[in-house]
Amino acid sequence: MKRFALYLVLGLYAISLFGQSTTNAAKWTAEMNEGKAELKSSGPLAFGPDGILFAADTKAAAVVAIATGDTKAASANSVKVEGINQKIAALLGTSAEQILIDDMAVNPISHNVYLSVSRGRGPEAVPVIIRVKADGQPEIVSLDKVKFSRVELTATPEDKLVGQGNRQSNPRMESITDVGFLNGQVLIAGLSNEEFASTLRTVSFPFKAVANPTSVEIYHGAHGRFETRAPIRTFTTFKIGNVDHVLAAYTCTPLVQFPISELQPGAKVKGKTIAELGNRNRPLDMISYQKDGKTYLLMANSSRGVMKITTEQIDKAESITAPVADKKGLTYETIAAWTGIEQLDRLDSKNVLLLSKGEGGVMKLESMPLP
Repeated sequence: MKRFALYLVLGLYAISLFGQSTTNAAKWTAEMNEGKAELKSSGPLAFGPDGILFAADTKAAAVVAIATGDTKAASANSVKVEGINQKIAALLGTSAEQILIDDMAVNPISHNVYLSVSRGRGPEAVPVIIRVKADGQPEIVSLDKVKFSRVELTATPEDKLVGQGNRQSNPRMESITDVGFLNGQVLIAGLSNEEFASTLRTVSFPFKAVANPTSVEIYHGAHGRFETRAPIRTFTTFKIGNVDHVLAAYTCTPLVQFPISELQPGAKVKGKTIAELGNRNRPLDMISYQKDGKTYLLMANSSRGVMKITTEQIDKAESITAPVADKKGLTYETIAAWTGIEQLDRLDSKNVLLLSKGEGGVMKLESMPLP
């Protein structure tokens, strides 16, 4: 009788959890459309609740929320896929030289790996979202009939080439440089068409009307000046004390904190530069994680390898407001064994997933223990 009562209680508890999960999923997808989710370009990726993938469309200056349906909880397995770019190229009927992997995100529920891919180069490139299966084989995520919603940003750069010769660029392609999700808000870094061009927007999800962008200003120690037009290259969310912050990394390589509560529409916010991590470098991707009771940042870079950055005493970090020759503030160690890392994301609480480029441009997906 006691065993029956226990089973009954457990059964009712499971039903309650299922109902709660279903209710939460409905909350996030209730206002979504069902049909074809169109993308003009590939860009940064981030996961939100219930397997919802946020895909940035840089050319359209928009973020598309896609209900992937990938919501079956699973334990993470070790990952090692050699030549992932070659496998994707074969799937798309082209050569490895004709694809670009723009970003990578791990679904925290299923631990499946998603890649933002461009098939082709230049303005005619076709955006594709790829999911890597447990056997290491890539598959195309069909967007033809999905639940989705879309938000288009305001005050974005014009979609046209500027500059001359080898210095030509399209500023629209930096309208979104990174995305994230925290507490019902999509965080979007990029450039606007305003005088204070660098922006860090917060957009409520489910998507509503988009307000004016939040302009952000930083002091760049390596350059010895305040800057308002340099875009954030990568960011992560981080709690300092009891306050949620964005920790943002810029080219050359200041690390700056912004309280999320200050990122109000139309505001101009001055960030606090808490580290200069070395000039002549471009940050590529960044995560935070915990190990042995301490919290660290892990950041991939173009020319300074993968940094393991300590966050001890981050709440007491001094603001950098004067020129810096090379490094100052938070300290780091370089993970020397990890080379050619272009993207990284947490696979689970103990492992990180790395996307690296090796000899001959061959790319590899591999999970490693968090350092």
